[in-house]
Amino acid sequence: MDSQDRYDETARERLVEELPKRVDAPERTPFERDRARLVHAAASRRLAAKTQVVGPQSDDFTRNRLTHSLEVAQVARDLSRALGSLPDIAETAALAHDLGHPPFGHNGERVLAELGQGCGGFEGNAQTLRLLTRLEAKTFSPAGESVGLNLTRATLDACTKYPWPLADAEEPRGVHADGSPRFVLKFGVYDDDRPVFDWMRRGAVGTRQCLEAQVMDLADDVAYSVHDIEDGIVAERVELAKFDEAAVWETVRDWYLPDATDDLLDETLAGLRSVGSWPTSPYDGSRRSLAALKNLTSDLIGRFCGAVQHATFAAGDGPFVRYAADLVVPEQTRLEMAVLKGIAAHYVMRADDRVAAMVRQRELLAELVAVLAHRGPDALERPFADDWAAAPDDRARLRVVIDQVASLTDASALAWHTALRS
Repeated sequence: MDSQDRYDETARERLVEELPKRVDAPERTPFERDRARLVHAAASRRLAAKTQVVGPQSDDFTRNRLTHSLEVAQVARDLSRALGSLPDIAETAALAHDLGHPPFGHNGERVLAELGQGCGGFEGNAQTLRLLTRLEAKTFSPAGESVGLNLTRATLDACTKYPWPLADAEEPRGVHADGSPRFVLKFGVYDDDRPVFDWMRRGAVGTRQCLEAQVMDLADDVAYSVHDIEDGIVAERVELAKFDEAAVWETVRDWYLPDATDDLLDETLAGLRSVGSWPTSPYDGSRRSLAALKNLTSDLIGRFCGAVQHATFAAGDGPFVRYAADLVVPEQTRLEMAVLKGIAAHYVMRADDRVAAMVRQRELLAELVAVLAHRGPDALERPFADDWAAAPDDRARLRVVIDQVASLTDASALAWHTALRS
């Protein structure tokens, strides 16, 4: 059976029915249209100027949110094809997965979550759903309300990493890069976006991710674990040939694996070092070193995705689409990715210069929210000024301010702050 045929009319349905395209337009599937809409969205372009790990203007090599999303999309597409699901859906979900991130990445998310408590909180994934179904201008309902990009149910569901509201979110664990406890709750929908969320989740059971969302989620983890290491090595912050294992293991426990023993982490590292391209000498910036680093990146991605593909096939016959099956990630793969992420966290995220910069970023965003909330529509972009005018109360107006600030890039947040505070 062709992978297209595994998705029924319910999966292809859009919130607002659309007329067929003109007869001279290229014929595309509904899911190809979804991908095109995402690629052309303004929110996608803004990702190029949003922080991934370090600021997007730090150098010409380090990844930003857009390049990270493109790499996640490639991993997701390849794994989806290998499983027999539709690559366009997983790729679109991967391209969309970071759209809701505010300026300064997770550091900015932390600020908006605290300041947004009076309007239902803030979470980057819930903001992604809001962008796709409301804020990104493309389609309007017969009643005159924006429905965002009007994606198909299957694509929109695949974009939903945390398919539950704030009320059902689990307590966060671990610490931030500055050592403070994490408090940002992970959820995928704000209360006032529940109607479209409930429509999207029709046919889902509880809080289970669809298979395509699981592929997107894994691809994001793979990309984080591998590419952050690559960036750290090129920035001369990480050296894989030799590092302080005891200190890194403490960071791994703080951030990812609180119960992991030194013996378990030592064994996991030994498995990674068995990869033929694992470096045995320091990175020196030469073309040969760059090539070796790229080979390591490729080998690790292949190792992780191959292990998941084999484990998933071994667990069932499929079909591997929507809610007919689940992705299976071997425990060894989870451990290896956590060790890699822990190395990057220790040497990059917890670096003193980055921690100091994060403090300044939080102060800037808090001041920007305060100024915009005080000045109101005259300081907002036209779409958000219109939302402010339609808002029934202070709670809704605060949400408008949060929407506006979350839409900004790192550079525009700095520029707005300078202009509005002068």
